[in-house]
Amino acid sequence: MKKNFALSVFAALAATLASPALAEPIMLDENDIGESFTIDYDGFADGIVIDDLTASTTFTLTGASSDTYTFDYVVNNTTDGAVGSRISSFAFNTNPDIIGASSSGTYNFTVLDSTYPNGIGTVDVCFKGGASNSCAGNQGGVTAGGTGTGSLSLSFTGPISSLTLDDFFVRYQSITGVDGIGSASGKQISSTSTSGGTPVPEPGMLGLFAASLMGLGLIRRRRRNALTPN
Repeated sequence: MKKNFALSVFAALAATLASPALAEPIMLDENDIGESFTIDYDGFADGIVIDDLTASTTFTLTGASSDTYTFDYVVNNTTDGAVGSRISSFAFNTNPDIIGASSSGTYNFTVLDSTYPNGIGTVDVCFKGGASNSCAGNQGGVTAGGTGTGSLSLSFTGPISSLTLDDFFVRYQSITGVDGIGSASGKQISSTSTSGGTPVPEPGMLGLFAASLMGLGLIRRRRRNALTPN
């Protein structure tokens, strides 16, 4: 009975720690030039997550001055299964507040302080595949299975000693395979940083490993107690 209880507790703890960890803000300064970080996104509309509607963006810091930070970006539309989509824009918030932005490549249009759809609200900056005055209703971008690349520049009232990026989003349009839904948004669900090509372990995986060791120790102790004569 006690053994079964211990196994149940261990399984529940492991399942909890194995769930995806929420992404932390990305904090950068001039010492991080060359570092990359990847953001993974889900897809949702009307408060409902849409299976197989996914994406990722990878940013590499290429320069950092007193008032300007520059990045290379890669946008991957990983939408899969019977669902199709086009990622028309990506967006994030900055600290300190941004005063200007420019971009080249696949997403070569920018808008500051625009409203992102699906209840997200105002974002500090978005990068788009088509020209418009907002982050919604854009043309261009990357279709399912495709990749978009380019570079971007963020300007601030300098001098600044560091930059924090947070609240990453993508915009899906031209959605197929989902009844009644033609567009959606995606929010940041996890992030992975690299420095010199070394991945940073996800907190959930470290927690799962620790829980596994604890569980094995608990089971072995129960077995020893059961074998010890009274």
